[in-house]
Amino acid sequence: MLLSDVFFMSLKVLLSRSLLDIKVPSISLIFSLLTPLSLTPSSLQWFEEKQAWMEQLDGQLRKLHGSVESLIHHRKELTAATGQLAKGTAILGNCEEQNSLSCALSQLAATQEKIEKVYERQTAADFALLCELLKDYIALIGSVREAFSWRAKAFQALAATELALSRKREQKGRLQMAMKTERVPPLEEEIRQWEAKVEKAREDCQTVSGNIKTEFERFEGNRIRDFKRNFLAYMESLLMTQEALVQSWEGFLPEAKSIVV
Repeated sequence: MLLSDVFFMSLKVLLSRSLLDIKVPSISLIFSLLTPLSLTPSSLQWFEEKQAWMEQLDGQLRKLHGSVESLIHHRKELTAATGQLAKGTAILGNCEEQNSLSCALSQLAATQEKIEKVYERQTAADFALLCELLKDYIALIGSVREAFSWRAKAFQALAATELALSRKREQKGRLQMAMKTERVPPLEEEIRQWEAKVEKAREDCQTVSGNIKTEFERFEGNRIRDFKRNFLAYMESLLMTQEALVQSWEGFLPEAKSIVV
C-alpha cells in the first residue's frame, strides 16, 4: 500500500492537536500567512503540479478501466456464443448422413470447444492482469489525493495558529499602550504557549509534506514497475491466445480438406 494506516493516523493526530481551540481563517489569509513563513514557491508548485497530474491520471485510468470492463463483457459474450456454436455444430454432425462431412462437423465442434476454453482463459487474463490492476490504482490514487487534502488541512492549522498568536501579540500591545500592565503577565504566558503551538504546527507541516513526498516517489516507482510487469504478462497472454487459436484451426484443417465432394 502507498499510504499505510499508521501514516494516515499520524496525519490525523497532528491535525487534531493543531486545530484544537482554533478558529479557522479564510483561504486567502491562510496563504498570506503561509507563503512567507512556511511555503517556498518551488514547494507550492511541486504540490500543485502533482495534484493536477493525479487528477488527470485518475480520469484516464477510470476511462481505461471502463474500456477493459467492456472488453471483458464482450469477451464473455464471445465465449458463450462459441460454446453454443460448438453444441449446434455437434448436433448437426450427428444428423449428417454423409460420413466425411459428419466427421468434419464433429471435429469442428471439438475445435470450437477448444476455442471456447481459450477465450475463457483470455477473459480471466483480461480481468486479473488489467482490470484488477486499474481498479487497485484508482483506489490508490484516491488515497494519494486524500493525503494531499490532509496536507492542506495541516497548513490550514498552521495558519490558524499563526493568526491566534498574532492576535495575542496585538492584544498585549494594546494593554501596554493603555498602561494596564497588571494584565500583561498572564497574556505573556498565553503568548509563549501559542508560540510553542506555532512551532509544533510548523514541524507537523514539514513532517506531513516530507512524508507525502517520500510516499509519492514510492508510488511512482511502484506504479511504473506494476504496469510494466502486468502489461508484459498481458501481451504474453494475448500471444498465447493467438498461438492456441492457430493451433486449433491448423488441427482442424486436414479434416476439412478430407471432406468428399
